[in-house]
Amino acid sequence: MDSSLAGVALSQARLAQFRETVWAVYHRHYRPMEWRSDPSPYRVFISEIMLQQTQVSRVAQKFPPFVERFPGFRELAEAPFPEVLTVWSGLGYNRRARYAQESARKILEDQGGHLPRDTKVLQTLPGIGPNTAGSIAAFAFNEPVVFIETNIRRVFLEHFFPHREKVHDREILPLVEAALEKDRSREWYWALMDYGVLLARTGKNANRRSAHYAVQSPFEGSDRQIRGALLRLLLEKGEVVAQEIPEYLGVAPERADSVLDRLAREGLLEQNGQGRVCLIS
Repeated sequence: MDSSLAGVALSQARLAQFRETVWAVYHRHYRPMEWRSDPSPYRVFISEIMLQQTQVSRVAQKFPPFVERFPGFRELAEAPFPEVLTVWSGLGYNRRARYAQESARKILEDQGGHLPRDTKVLQTLPGIGPNTAGSIAAFAFNEPVVFIETNIRRVFLEHFFPHREKVHDREILPLVEAALEKDRSREWYWALMDYGVLLARTGKNANRRSAHYAVQSPFEGSDRQIRGALLRLLLEKGEVVAQEIPEYLGVAPERADSVLDRLAREGLLEQNGQGRVCLIS
């Protein structure tokens, strides 16, 4: 029976053919990863936080030492934050280290140390939006949830919107739901992501036709670079005088103050009455 989803004529035959293609690519191009070989809730949770805006190759390097040092929610929750940040260093977007630790503490306090599988509950954790919540539920618990990320988006744009521009995710999500292998959602989403990576390697980037596509600004000279430099400085020295930060970093005082204020609002550092800045423990 034919149906129309988001303006796309979708028959059961077309769905079956699409699934067959995805599985065939997956079986030839499966990407082994430590968090896939042991998709326990904690390991999935950490991997998904790390994978936000970070390449798999970099996460593959940082994941093993992180879970070795903090093998569970309790160890992560009870560790001094500077230690967590030290092990996290190199992944970028360092506020995610704080989110991970704050989430671990909430999971201990509110969930008895067990990661919730409900996506609405997952979204109450710091730094967890609907798509990260969906990926955690699918990969940790094999829940038949619907979510989208960059590689999944690329696959559906390539197959179902080959000539469209500015395609919104709200048009793609009904197709993701229709195609979902509900009894094996974990592996199905792995397959979609691996297929999306393969498509990216061909040099064709269907994601450019997404309404959500944006070119990331250069890292060199950005506030992200200054944030990282300041956090590394605090890890090295323990604390520094706030007025000396511009000289340490080689930036204008007003820019250093802006970065300092934002990091303080995010709960990564604090300034005492003597004007000295340190990481929050």
